[in-house]
Amino acid sequence: MNSVLLLNETYEPLSVCSLNRAMILMINHRATVLENSDRMIHSVSQAFEAPAVMKLNYYVRRGRREIPLTKRNVLRRDGFICQYCGKKGTAADMTVDHVIPKCQSGSDSWENLVCACIDCNLKKGDKTVSSARMPLKRKPRKPHFFTFVLSSVNDVPDSWRQYLFLS
Repeated sequence: MNSVLLLNETYEPLSVCSLNRAMILMINHRATVLENSDRMIHSVSQAFEAPAVMKLNYYVRRGRREIPLTKRNVLRRDGFICQYCGKKGTAADMTVDHVIPKCQSGSDSWENLVCACIDCNLKKGDKTVSSARMPLKRKPRKPHFFTFVLSSVNDVPDSWRQYLFLS
């Protein structure tokens, strides 16, 4: 795996960074390795164990990070699964649907947008969920920043689990 979990000085998850960035942080003594992976990194004169989890040696103050409301991010939040019929697709197969249509003063918000296949979007049209008799599989919510970042990582490595409270 070429991704490294980066923790703040307080052990809170900060980001997922590349192995290259993690090695730079380690060599410059800006971060401490907490867990190593089973890989080795070789330079001309040295060999290093590749880090899996690192903690910064200083505190990074982060404000509340917002995820931009875009079509791609709505589709990612819903896992490219139609929230009406459950069909899985790709970004090209899926559209974004307003739960409360814009013509009925529905807004562009995380709580009003869902992933929908083209067939369901056309079937629902400008109706509400109840009048179209198309219940949602899951209520749409604004995603948390770090869980959204983690969704881009295919498999969460076992070495990360204790730091993400997944064990």
